[in-house]
Amino acid sequence: MELEIYGKDGKSTGKKAKLNDAVFAIEKPNDHAIWLDVKQHLANKRQGTAKTLEKSEVSGSTKKLHRQKGTGGSRKGSIKSPLFKGGARVFGPQPRDYDFKLNKKVKDLARRSALTYKVKDGAVKVLDTTGLTAPKTSAFADLLKAFQLNTRKSVLVVPAKDENVLLSARNIQGTRVVVASELNTYDIMNANGLIILKDAIAPLETILTK
Repeated sequence: MELEIYGKDGKSTGKKAKLNDAVFAIEKPNDHAIWLDVKQHLANKRQGTAKTLEKSEVSGSTKKLHRQKGTGGSRKGSIKSPLFKGGARVFGPQPRDYDFKLNKKVKDLARRSALTYKVKDGAVKVLDTTGLTAPKTSAFADLLKAFQLNTRKSVLVVPAKDENVLLSARNIQGTRVVVASELNTYDIMNANGLIILKDAIAPLETILTK
């Protein structure tokens, strides 16, 4: 398949970029693979530091409050009992790791499926060049405005790390600059628009067709 190549002004250059159908136009996009990959991405971002005090960790006396029987009340072991305010919590959260393993083939399928959906929706644009030779936030903002993404979430895919582009975009809310090798399913699905630099297509296709 082919897509128009646009300039930084948002206008077509008259050229077309050839995209691999095995990456951008697969026959059966897999929704479940997308769900799993997004779930893993969000799980990996969780700190897992939630913690409540167990009975042995609560500060307080271990003295039995009153005799076991004959008071007409319930049995109470100590002031640290979960029954009392300030006492321990029963089965409370403990620090844990939320990561889980996901097969590489599933992750690649998820990214191909996500890219296919975005292409079908017309949310993928191929950019000839950013034209940024120095860090300039206003120039990057003009680029997003040219593609009508200045008020929407967007992702710019670059072939390699570019400090000028990264510094120009870092203060603009709702936009991300991602190297082709690090593009993930969450970034693709979370963005309203995907701008891919012409030179980033080849490394992206190489990674997803291995």
